[in-house]
Amino acid sequence: MYWIALKMLVEDKMRFSGIVLSLAFATIIMSQQSAIFVGLMHRTYGAITDTPQPDIWVMNKSVKLIDDIIGMRGTELFRVRSVQGVLWAVPLFKGLVSATLPNGQTQSCVIIGIDEETFIGSPMTMLNGDIRDLRSVDGIIMNKVGAETKMAFSRNPTKPREPMHTGDVFEINDLRARVVGICDITRTFQSQPVIYTTYKRALAYAPFQRKQLTFILVKSDGTISPEDLCIRITKNTGLAAYTQHGFKAKTVWYYIKNTGIPVSFGLAVLLGLLIGALIAGQFFYNFIMSNLKYFGVFSAMGASRYLLARMAILQAAFVAFLGWGMGSGVVGLIGILSHQTELSFFYAWYIFIGSCVTIFLICSASLLISLRKIFTIELGSLFKQ
Repeated sequence: MYWIALKMLVEDKMRFSGIVLSLAFATIIMSQQSAIFVGLMHRTYGAITDTPQPDIWVMNKSVKLIDDIIGMRGTELFRVRSVQGVLWAVPLFKGLVSATLPNGQTQSCVIIGIDEETFIGSPMTMLNGDIRDLRSVDGIIMNKVGAETKMAFSRNPTKPREPMHTGDVFEINDLRARVVGICDITRTFQSQPVIYTTYKRALAYAPFQRKQLTFILVKSDGTISPEDLCIRITKNTGLAAYTQHGFKAKTVWYYIKNTGIPVSFGLAVLLGLLIGALIAGQFFYNFIMSNLKYFGVFSAMGASRYLLARMAILQAAFVAFLGWGMGSGVVGLIGILSHQTELSFFYAWYIFIGSCVTIFLICSASLLISLRKIFTIELGSLFKQ
C-alpha cells in the first residue's frame, strides 16, 4: 500500500512537481536570507574572532560594540594588570585613519595597533611576510581583501590598478607606511581595509586624542573563571570587562536593536515562507482531492482510516524531504560560489536544521487539512460517480 501511495504521488507529475518546487523555493528563500543575515552578524565582531588569545576584553564602560571607539587613559593598563587573577594584560588600539595612496587617492582604513613585544592581537594567518617585520621602521601589515580592492592603485597611468603588495609605500596621516606583509582575516562589516602595526606606531598614525588606549586584552591565570574575573576587574577599576563570547553578543545585539537589518531579512524570510507554504499547501490539497476516489476505493476494500492516514503521511514526508533537500542543495551551492565575493554568507547548522523543521511543519499543516477529507469519505457518493 505504501508503494501505491508513492506511485499515486509521482504519477500526477504536474502537482508533484509543483509541490516539490514550491517547497524548494521556500527553503531557498528562508535559508539564503538567514545565512546572509548570520554572515553579516559574524562580520560585526570579526575583530574579536581574529583575536583568540585573550579571555577578556576591557574597555571604557560607555562602549556599545567593537567599532565604538572610546579611549581610556594609558594608566588603566597598569590598574588592570594589578587585579588578582590576571595572567597578562596588553594594550590594543583600534581606530579609523585616512591613507593616501601613491597615486594621490585617499582611502579610509581601520588601523589596529598591537603590543610589539608579544604580538598579541596580531592576525593569525599571514599570507606574505612575517609578523616580526612590524618591528622594522614604518612597517605595517594589510589584509588581503583590502590590498586587492580598495587599496589597489595604478602604478602607471596607462595601466589598470594593481593590488598593493609587500614593499609598497604610502602615507597615513602624512606619515610614511611600508607594507611588510599581507594577512587573511575576517571581512569587516563595512568592508574597509584593515592595517596592523605596533601600538606606538598606531598612536602616531591616528589623530591625536588625550585618551588613546582603546582596549585592554586580558588572559586569566586559571585560578578564576573569565566570567568571575570580569566582575572583579569591573569592581576594582570601574571599567567594562567582557568575555570573548560576551563581547560578541553585545556587538550583535547592538545591531539587532538599533538597525533595520533584522526587520529587513525577517520580512524576506517570512515572505518566502508564506509563499512557499501557500503554494505547496494548495498543490497538496488539490492532489488529495483529485485522488480522494482512490482513497475511497481502498477504504471500501477494507483499509482502515489509520492506514489511509499513514499513506498520506508518507506522501507528505516524501515531498517535504525532496523539496527541502533540493532547496538546501541550491543554498549550499550559493555558499560555495559566494566564498570569494563580498557577499556575507554563513550557512550555519541551525539554519540547515531549522529549514528542515519548517518545511516539515508546512507539509504537516497541509496534511492535517487533507486528512479531514480522507476521514470523512462518503463511499456512496463516490460509487454513484
